[in-house]
Amino acid sequence: MTDSAPVHGTWEPHPAARWEDGFLSGNGHHGALVFGDPNDERVVVTHHTLVRPNGRDPRPPQLAADLPALQDRLLAGDTTAAESFTDGRPLQWVQPFHPAFQTRLRRPPGECPGYRRDVDFTTGVVSTTCAGWAGRLFVSRADDVIVQQVTGPGLTLDIDLDHRLPGAPAGLGVGHGAVLTPEGALLSLRARYPDSDLACTGVTLLAVAGGTTTLTPPGAHVEGARSVLLLTRVHRHTGELDVVAEGRALRDLPTGYDELLGRHAALHRTAYERVTLDLAADPAERTLPGSELLKRPRSAALLERLFAAGRYHLLSASGLFPPRLTGLWSGDWNTAWSGAFTNDANLNLQTASAAAAALPEVTEAHASLVQRQLPDWRDNARAVFGTRGAVAPAHTDGESGHSYHFSREYPLHLWTAGADWLLKPLVDHDETHGIRDPRTAAALAEVALFYEDFLTRTDEDGRLVVVPSYSPENRPANASWGTLNAAMDLSAARHALRTAAACHPGPDADRWQALADRLPPHRINADGALAEWAWPGLEDSYDHRHLSHLYGVWPLGEITPYDTPELAAAAHRALELRGAENDSAHGHLHHALIAARLRDGDRVAHALGQVLDGDFFHASLMSAHYPNRNVYNADAAHTLPAVLIEMLVQSTPDRLVLLPALPTAYPSGALRGVRTRFEAEIDLTWSPDGAAAVIRPGRTHRVELRTSSGTESLHLVAGEDHALTLREW
Repeated sequence: MTDSAPVHGTWEPHPAARWEDGFLSGNGHHGALVFGDPNDERVVVTHHTLVRPNGRDPRPPQLAADLPALQDRLLAGDTTAAESFTDGRPLQWVQPFHPAFQTRLRRPPGECPGYRRDVDFTTGVVSTTCAGWAGRLFVSRADDVIVQQVTGPGLTLDIDLDHRLPGAPAGLGVGHGAVLTPEGALLSLRARYPDSDLACTGVTLLAVAGGTTTLTPPGAHVEGARSVLLLTRVHRHTGELDVVAEGRALRDLPTGYDELLGRHAALHRTAYERVTLDLAADPAERTLPGSELLKRPRSAALLERLFAAGRYHLLSASGLFPPRLTGLWSGDWNTAWSGAFTNDANLNLQTASAAAAALPEVTEAHASLVQRQLPDWRDNARAVFGTRGAVAPAHTDGESGHSYHFSREYPLHLWTAGADWLLKPLVDHDETHGIRDPRTAAALAEVALFYEDFLTRTDEDGRLVVVPSYSPENRPANASWGTLNAAMDLSAARHALRTAAACHPGPDADRWQALADRLPPHRINADGALAEWAWPGLEDSYDHRHLSHLYGVWPLGEITPYDTPELAAAAHRALELRGAENDSAHGHLHHALIAARLRDGDRVAHALGQVLDGDFFHASLMSAHYPNRNVYNADAAHTLPAVLIEMLVQSTPDRLVLLPALPTAYPSGALRGVRTRFEAEIDLTWSPDGAAAVIRPGRTHRVELRTSSGTESLHLVAGEDHALTLREW
């Protein structure tokens, strides 16, 4: 351990000229992205509800009547049968996420010596300082408002709300409002979508201390002030928003910055500080700005800061919804892949650390999305498969949970594993906290009902067949995308049925367990690898970014080195053979998560290295989808903490695994506050001389401890700390 502690924030000595480098704040509803020139500071305002109508047909395809014929053809060996199993519509993307507008603060031209910008992860405050003035901003969890304050002697500012962001549609119906108020001024901006009654409206209250405020439509001019406080909210709505009422609501908030911050920080700080990671980094490197650390991709200080930033950004993006592909932020209306919630890997990876990293706020946001969309999941099951129960879509904009984003190359409407993957984090949360959320139990029962109606076809050995079946987003080398017995579908069906049975003891449980037992085992192919499709004759396509077939390893734990060593060896072989395809960040970190479960620290290090060496991170420490900071995307930023936790601590309701896949580059460190799925909190420290752990159990329980030196049984007593010393690890 070093004398200094890891840094819980990042800073830069230069302004952010690109919005991608802007520092971020958010409360899971509103987001704020701070960038720009010191004399023209910009805050891009976002909100999770802001999706642009795009004329899509949100109905799931009505295909149930044709399903038996498709199943017959696939079972008879027609490898392209599923290509025509659509309703003929072209590929439709979900409604794209977009920013609302930017708040602009212009100062008179002049030099700005001593410029510095910071973001404090413990409070969510983004600050900017320069000779003569200082700016601070946060997004309140307590009051759901963007709070921005500028202070300095004799401030002169021009303030306005500006919709002119990259990609903004030319047909936007834009309207501005500006009125003087006793506090200063009330500004508003309405942007109505083309050919729609829907709009988004932002309202900003200016509270000016000292000086004078005059209107300069569409904004306001402040002269000679000591401070200016801006309170901003944005709404998506039909018709017209009552701006006067919104102004009153903002006026009813506390007008003191410190009071507003105190209300917010009590919630944000508590969540953020629950878990910390110390990799014994060089104290000098810990003081560097983020952009300099990124030039040292193998620095322990960089990994510490990315862990901290990842938890910060994940927390800040989670509230109304969990994070989108871009988290909660974008400075461009042309958001890649619609800025969707992508459920066949990206959302799942981003939220992977929520239970272990003690962020129930993220899990609750995730649960809210699931609960809102369950009625649409039921429609998917009925329309596509003619069954009871629920089937989740692969993409959603947050408004609709219907499966309507599909095509011949991406037959995502055939994917049946999504509901299980989306419910797995909620099951993990319940195990971590020793509860059983009735909402999750009810949703699991609906998924089990789907499988009960869907799994009716059998092979020549009497085993059930998942048909049609789809492995996102890959295809066999010798067949089309829609096929039979994808490994992911088998694992998901088994897990969903057995988990639902555990939640609903009785006749239903017996029936669901029996159905799970009739599913076929995984297949090991001629290369000794776990096959992506368990149906005989289907050949693997190895060079692909997705690792859907290893779903049984991570996140499920159906395949482990301890319980199923032969399958674990085959899964490891499949991981060895897997290519990186287009170098997507999510592919590399998904690889790392699976490698950690298989106790391969070298492979974890290699996968991490691909991301750290690949220039995936902006100066904001938000990430990109591709190397060289190509396409703003939260996958790497939000998934990286999960990888670091998995290489250090893994758990099930009855097992604890310590230091399973620690890369040699990090010989000393401490992970504190991590949660386990047997209701305990753990502090872990390690060094070349050994390792130690303190377990604080919330219930009395016996668990199996696994380390590299062997296995032992631990008897944990609720409320009593249990200390472990490991000579070898």
